[in-house]
Amino acid sequence: MPRQPVVVVLHDGDLPGEQAMAPVVERAREVRYATAEELPEAIGGAQVLFAYDFFSSAIPDAWPSADALEWIHVASTGVDALLSPEVRGSDVVLTNSRGVFDGAIAEYVLGVVLAFAKDLPRSWELQQARRWVHRESERVAGSRALVVGTGQIGRAVARLLRAAGMEVAGSGRRARTDDPDFGTVTAQADLHHALAGADWVVCIAPLTDDTRGMFDAAAFRAMPDHARFVNVGRGESVVTDDLVTAVREGAIAGAALDVHATEPLPADHPLWDLPGVLVTPHNSGDFIGWRDELVRLFADNFVRWVDEEPLRHVVDTTLGYVPTDGS
Repeated sequence: MPRQPVVVVLHDGDLPGEQAMAPVVERAREVRYATAEELPEAIGGAQVLFAYDFFSSAIPDAWPSADALEWIHVASTGVDALLSPEVRGSDVVLTNSRGVFDGAIAEYVLGVVLAFAKDLPRSWELQQARRWVHRESERVAGSRALVVGTGQIGRAVARLLRAAGMEVAGSGRRARTDDPDFGTVTAQADLHHALAGADWVVCIAPLTDDTRGMFDAAAFRAMPDHARFVNVGRGESVVTDDLVTAVREGAIAGAALDVHATEPLPADHPLWDLPGVLVTPHNSGDFIGWRDELVRLFADNFVRWVDEEPLRHVVDTTLGYVPTDGS
């Protein structure tokens, strides 16, 4: 007989769309909507938790009240905010929203690469000043990109950069030379050696103990001084003060940063007006309609769970991400 679970939807005041949630409402015994403050009370007796508020850190705090929980689905790709020791040590299945953001993030990366190469920020400034200043621009075709993080989003990035004529390599957990999207993948232990040959460095690695602070002063010194750094992974993968110093001192030519160790980025932070730096508010994957796509993915997985079919995008809580072939 199909399951009829109690479902809790963790939200921040912005509720998921009714149409996208319809398959869940129809087949659940009860759907409870809860903010972070309401979660400890709401989660008692619930079998399923949908973390629609994927920025929330409320789940570890509410964990003692999760007396019946079997499955958590998070409306994001990254799950680091959820991975408390209690969650890692439990039998609760964790799934993420892998696949929703791949194409949009890849387009963002290509977009900032082209913006830097064609000097579009400077063109906009000159246009506002009504100044006609002829300049030459860079070619991206033939330039070399290193994508740090060889999961599904990293592969989408690699394919799009290759389509623009760029030479792309990867950096991941293990080295290989026959990867279908990256060709050559360097092991993370040899990251600095790989950085030395890159014109563009794209970080899309998940946040783990191994990747936290991986881009520090030594990493930026390893890059050519004309290289640009693009971070669409996790802000905590970067030692921000070291990045600021690297740009100021000319160790690298610039950076495009969609994620930051502190979000929102404080108004007095030096990154805001640092020459050669583009700051965006963690929206590289947020295309029109993305929220409904997230809910539809959860609803699809919910129907699978109710019918006792295999779930999509199950996270290995030891690794901190969904394993893929070659990742």
